[in-house]
Amino acid sequence: MAGQRTQQIADRIKVIVASMLERRIKDPRLGFVTLTDVRLTGDNQHASIFYTVLGGQDAIDASTAALHSASGMIRSEVGKQLGLRLAPTIEFFLDGVPESARQIEDLLVKARESDEAVAAQAEHAAFAGEPDPYRKPREAADEDEE
Repeated sequence: MAGQRTQQIADRIKVIVASMLERRIKDPRLGFVTLTDVRLTGDNQHASIFYTVLGGQDAIDASTAALHSASGMIRSEVGKQLGLRLAPTIEFFLDGVPESARQIEDLLVKARESDEAVAAQAEHAAFAGEPDPYRKPREAADEDEE
């Protein structure tokens, strides 16, 4: 039961923070940020917020700095809207899942290309010896002659 309540609070925190990033945080460094997950400790005292940023490394660095500078204001708003006795501390983490997925996709493309190259080579290949290297039992006609 406590796990379900913690998940509900984490989901609510995600909505509150996303709304704040869209409407209240006016930092020009903040790029196109997407919240991917919120994980809350069992005692509801610490929230880890995972995010991704659309753009290159410069956009990621600028958005990270903007999020860290706004974390105090975000924490106070989360505390107000949740009505908890103690507002959870908030920490932002750049989500590594999209980068890992991109690397896996690149590896799959390379593997597919390698498989296609091997299949193309095998298409025109011939056997090194006879086409059927296994011994065959003698036919009945051969045995009658002996």
